[in-house]
Amino acid sequence: MRRRHMHMSREAQDALRTALQRLRAELKATAEFPAHVLEAAEAAKNAVRLPDKDATHVPLFTIDPPTSKDLDQAMYLERRSGGGYRVHYAIADVAAFVRPGSPLDDEAHDRIETLYFPDLKVPLHPPSLSEGPASLLPDQVVPALLWQHDLDADGNVTASTVSRARVRSRAKLDYHGVQQDIDAGTAEEPVALLREIGKLREAVEAARGGVSVNLPDQEVTLKDGSFQLSHAAALPVEGWNEQISLMTGMAAAEIMLDSGTGILRTQKEQDDQDVIRRVRAIARLLGITWKPGVSYAALVNSLDPADPKHMAFLSEAVAMLLKAEYATFRDHHLPKYTLHASIAAPYTYCTAPLRRLVDRYTGELCVAACAGQAPPKWVLDALSCLPCDMARGKGKLADRRAVDLVEAAVLKDRVGEIFGGTVIDTDAEDGEPKKGTLHLAEPAVIGRITSGAELDLGASVRAELTRADPLFSGRHKILFNTVV
Repeated sequence: MRRRHMHMSREAQDALRTALQRLRAELKATAEFPAHVLEAAEAAKNAVRLPDKDATHVPLFTIDPPTSKDLDQAMYLERRSGGGYRVHYAIADVAAFVRPGSPLDDEAHDRIETLYFPDLKVPLHPPSLSEGPASLLPDQVVPALLWQHDLDADGNVTASTVSRARVRSRAKLDYHGVQQDIDAGTAEEPVALLREIGKLREAVEAARGGVSVNLPDQEVTLKDGSFQLSHAAALPVEGWNEQISLMTGMAAAEIMLDSGTGILRTQKEQDDQDVIRRVRAIARLLGITWKPGVSYAALVNSLDPADPKHMAFLSEAVAMLLKAEYATFRDHHLPKYTLHASIAAPYTYCTAPLRRLVDRYTGELCVAACAGQAPPKWVLDALSCLPCDMARGKGKLADRRAVDLVEAAVLKDRVGEIFGGTVIDTDAEDGEPKKGTLHLAEPAVIGRITSGAELDLGASVRAELTRADPLFSGRHKILFNTVV
């Protein structure tokens, strides 16, 4: 499921500056790096050694938001002479700069991942590296992990391999520009093929029972002193681009499984019948038809994230039904469960090492396996600790808190108003049947609700907004009370 981005106008950012700063303080997230880490970054830039393999002739390009500088991935797509396709996919070689046990490594293990806020990001690595010589910015020769995927005419992967190489991206493209060029028929073939390959991969995904949901971006503006929240549907090119990353993550998982050592991102479907009934009830209450015999994947693929009710289901119910975790293994002692339910295949993170700690390790494992070599000792030494390390990441929490903050800002001038909504969850199983979650149709906001009587799942209620405070430091910035 693609991460939902939040875009905030400059005026809205200024109005929420204090609340956003307080949020970062609560999460102990700082964009600044200690002096010794910055010094280590400068030393790493001067000490980097480029790989012997020269792939600078491959005319790679990147597709990212226009302001992005920490570019993890670059690609080049082509047709194969015998039919099918070849995908060249370069991933930033962070290990070429971050040595194990160095201040950069220690800092990365402390931060775990890049955190995104509506007004700025808190990076995993110093920008002097992640937005400089470690990034796949155009017209600079940099070290990379260069994947090569061969696909047949139907988009099925027939072979994948990865090795270190020095590369040079030719162009920094953005999503809107690529979408316009593809739609207009003016895109050069390596770019135009992204639609062709992306659609084939989407069909392959649907056939195996996988799920891809391109969540709408949130747009936050300030007009006449009031915050406005709207949603912008994701562009098709974002989904096609994501398919290249997913394909690489699945290939990496298979390489590690074959080699007998690795770390997977696994996800089991919930088998608790009470939870399943609850999730089906939420779908029904939100007006979503879930026919008997229809799989979770088929249902989700049929939903429109731009529909507020569908978005409410995806946000709340899916989190109840699917739980993701990491599974490590060594010496061919494979974990009992290796699949990722949403992807419907073994999968690992490996395509964003500038922004996520674990990707540096999975990349190293795959390079070693493809070269027929043992994994580096520093990777093996860290392997068993990586699940706990990644569990300390604050990315999802930062996203959720930022959404709560913005939705509280949207409602802050409406405290005391009465709203109609649907109870889509209750805390009855936690012994608090008078508390739960309320979904409003307009504005499309989810908040906490308390009642003088037990809440009924799916009940349509009238509720007074009693709190909408972006600066509130507690768990719930939005609070409703039922009214008779």
